[in-house]
Amino acid sequence: MGSMDGRVAIVTGASRGIGERIAERLAAEGAAIALVARTAEPGTSVLPGSTAEVAERIRAAGGRAEIVTADLTDPAAVETVVVRAEETMGAPVDTLVNNAGVNFYGPLLQIPMRRYHLMFQLMVHTPFRLCQLAVPGMVERGHGWVLNITSKQARHPKGPPYPDWASDGCTPYGMCKVALDRLTTGLAAEVAGTGVNVNALGTSGLVMTPGVAVVSPHTPDNAPVEPDDAMAEAALALCTTAPGERTGVITYSMESLGRPFAEGPWALSATF
Repeated sequence: MGSMDGRVAIVTGASRGIGERIAERLAAEGAAIALVARTAEPGTSVLPGSTAEVAERIRAAGGRAEIVTADLTDPAAVETVVVRAEETMGAPVDTLVNNAGVNFYGPLLQIPMRRYHLMFQLMVHTPFRLCQLAVPGMVERGHGWVLNITSKQARHPKGPPYPDWASDGCTPYGMCKVALDRLTTGLAAEVAGTGVNVNALGTSGLVMTPGVAVVSPHTPDNAPVEPDDAMAEAALALCTTAPGERTGVITYSMESLGRPFAEGPWALSATF
């Protein structure tokens, strides 16, 4: 018997990285997982990983996973995600993990507007809309779990002076995560007492996912690295709390698990 037996979860950005790990961990506890991402098959992206490969591993371990292919930067595609997941699973979604993300590094004054809009669409507008589509059913049934994947980049720079932020290049990304944190606390307040838990979880340190590897020249050499299992274990803990028990929380993996972690001078958390 798993702690998520009988549950149905949507995990966005589930083709690789943190989303892949969370999906596999929730599935190991009995949840049926709707794997949502654009990359469905191996070799169709410049980054390694696909939902087909994640689904294969989950099924080989005795779990259930279904693929819901969607470009989450396309508002029209976002509109179909929840209904497609529920039709495929044959049951309502009671867990929503908004993990999909992207970061384009660079000075704020030089970020192309196309990239700025893409980041906000994927990490702010899409989670907002998926909550609107999935949470009303959770409220009606009296239980549900929403987990938004945030980042320490939402924290304000400390200064002046700003010795660590002059070449950081993460301001638009951080802006998106600030908005996601406010979505978390605001929605938690609005649905308080309904049995729906809404929380945000970020990495305590660096997780070297395929996406982070691509932008690794922007990653400081002394960035603290957290254990590979930390985000998945913390996500599982937040998605298995009793309805109404823990909600409106913005937390980070190691702190959430009660594990010691030395952050060091960099408050860096690049999640993909």
